[in-house]
Amino acid sequence: PGPASRPPWAVDPSFAERYAPDKTSTVVSKHSQPATPTPMQNRSSIVQAAQQAPEGPGRTPLCYKCNKVIRGRYLVGLGHYYHPEEFTCCQCRKVLDEGGFFEEKGSIFCPKCYDTRYAPSCAKCKKKITGEVMHALKMTWHVQCFTCAACKTPIRNRAFYMEEGQPYCERDYEKMFGTKCRGCDFKIDAGDRFLEALGFSWHDTCFVCAICQTNLEGKTFYSKKDKPLCKSHAFSHV
Repeated sequence: PGPASRPPWAVDPSFAERYAPDKTSTVVSKHSQPATPTPMQNRSSIVQAAQQAPEGPGRTPLCYKCNKVIRGRYLVGLGHYYHPEEFTCCQCRKVLDEGGFFEEKGSIFCPKCYDTRYAPSCAKCKKKITGEVMHALKMTWHVQCFTCAACKTPIRNRAFYMEEGQPYCERDYEKMFGTKCRGCDFKIDAGDRFLEALGFSWHDTCFVCAICQTNLEGKTFYSKKDKPLCKSHAFSHV
């Protein structure tokens, strides 16, 4: 049949991709803590260089916690001066002179305590997620935990299909569950109207006479070499 008489999915290679109602995509994001580390510092260290107390009255730093004068080495965190031994995690009391820290609702945490308390949990292994977070099915996962049920490969940013509550990558889903239309050889997607005839599945618009392209859905038809024919052409010599 000529292109003009064929259904859109038979002549447009991207049709099925653009109109796949059962396709779901995932989002992988870098886990970003809601707290802000010390300005101009990163998670690896908040240690400030030891400095002499500034000269002149009124310029000697005071510890934000004990309100006493700091002589010698000190730390700067969240815009305040601290004695090194007094800048501690509010939960485990570890001194935060190295290793970074996080602030949440006015409280200071070491990275380990912060992750234990605030990091999201993986829907599969139930452990805290401290690296990349996979967002899928309205839940959070470790990237390595959200995998295809068949090949066990992490799905990451790729599209996937659900079957009986399990995610499958496109390749395995097509291999295991995909049904192709006998007429156009394209996949019959969820929501598509189709019919069963001659031992095959057909889109409703693809079940046509092999000679004149008359739609045969709901009509009497004949077959020759597994091809549907209308009554007019079933006994012709064409």
